Amino acid sequence: MTSANLRRSFAGSLVKNEIKHRWQAGALLSVLMSMAFQSPQYSLSAQPAAAAEKQVTRGPGGRILTNIGVWSPDSQWIVYDTRSDAPGESFDGTRIEMVHVETGEVRVLYESARGAHCGVVTFHPRENKVAFILGPENPTPDWRYSVSHRQGVVVRVDAPRQGVNLDARDLTAPFTPGALRGGTHVHVWDPQGDWLSFTYNDALLESDLRDVGISVPGRPVQVKKEHPRNHDGTSFSVLVTRTTPSPVPGSDEIQRACEEGWIGTNGYMRADGSRQQRALAFQGNVKTTRGQIVTEVYLVDLPDDLTLPGDGPLAGSERQRPCPPRGVSQRRLTRTADRKFPGLQGPRHWLRSSPDGARIAFLMRDDEGIVQLWTISPQGGPPVQLTRNPWPIASAFSWSPDGRYLAHALDGSVAITEAASGKSTRLTARASEREAPRPEACVFSPDQRRIAYVRRLLRDGNESNQIFVVDVPR
Repeated sequence: MTSANLRRSFAGSLVKNEIKHRWQAGALLSVLMSMAFQSPQYSLSAQPAAAAEKQVTRGPGGRILTNIGVWSPDSQWIVYDTRSDAPGESFDGTRIEMVHVETGEVRVLYESARGAHCGVVTFHPRENKVAFILGPENPTPDWRYSVSHRQGVVVRVDAPRQGVNLDARDLTAPFTPGALRGGTHVHVWDPQGDWLSFTYNDALLESDLRDVGISVPGRPVQVKKEHPRNHDGTSFSVLVTRTTPSPVPGSDEIQRACEEGWIGTNGYMRADGSRQQRALAFQGNVKTTRGQIVTEVYLVDLPDDLTLPGDGPLAGSERQRPCPPRGVSQRRLTRTADRKFPGLQGPRHWLRSSPDGARIAFLMRDDEGIVQLWTISPQGGPPVQLTRNPWPIASAFSWSPDGRYLAHALDGSVAITEAASGKSTRLTARASEREAPRPEACVFSPDQRRIAYVRRLLRDGNESNQIFVVDVPR
């Protein structure tokens, strides 16, 4: 071989080795990137992060946490109701209580009487008062507890047992604007503590339909007392969604609006740069072109004044259900009918927005059938998959006040997911299926130092729901 050929062979070997080394480095980088992309599943080890779990309540009795708003504004107390069964499906509780996280002291805030029951309680974000559901007092066969026979009540912590009616009820025509004709459920204050949202079923027409409504405190409503179940309220209440018993297949019409959540601490930014001050995201049931009922993400923009009638009477009529106020705008955000697993799925959950209002979180299955966290902008667009865990999200969830994390149950543990990366981290050791965190609630405290949840424990042959908290690593 000539010297020139030797030089060419040597140079060729160098090039081949360089290509080989670069390919190996690229392959390694690709693997590392893939691992980083799938990091949520690798973060869930058998050992939890450096966090301390603490049992707050003890002894027999029922304890149910609402999915949001369970903490006092100073993050020292947790409020709950006393329904007896594990998921709270039996509305048989008679007390609203709160427990001090450090001392375990329990205070009774309200006790129902005359055959009524109470539950589903939430704290005001800034004041020491709570709102909850109260069923009928002195129930009768034609007016006993049901989705359309309940109301909201507010109690101040410094005036326990002294409940005041939140929403007014008027069951006789002509109906009173600002009053309702049915039952309200899950009353949640907006982040400023000015308005409350709720879900609603009418007692007079199409009681199977469910809508979302708003109560505005400080605008008391008085009604005529021509019906024994009529009563005054301290708030002006309206419905803000539109439902129909028979949605047109393939349309945006819905037959159920539920599981709502306030968007942002101060609304959200519109595409034109202006700000929508108040809005609610909610779940809406649509009918696909194939006749399948699918749950999608909807949004309703709210005007500043809810007292002005729109295209129908605020209080409804004998032939028409209550209508939304002027300026309310309802629109659909997701269209999932063509996905492998269409619609929102997983444990019962309420839509929750990031504090800045830019992302609405919900649960939906991925293409492998695993329930994951997803988000969507209030302006619409394609949903974005947040988590990619090998185990399904197993509970309702909440955002941390700074927007960095979402808290939820997963694989027998309480976990947090980083909102920026989707990485999930286990905070508590994996519990057995019997004693795993329950799916109804996993709620950040206002100071974002702790998460509240419930586990059902078996002690001395007796099962009972107990409230726990876990520290959030800082």
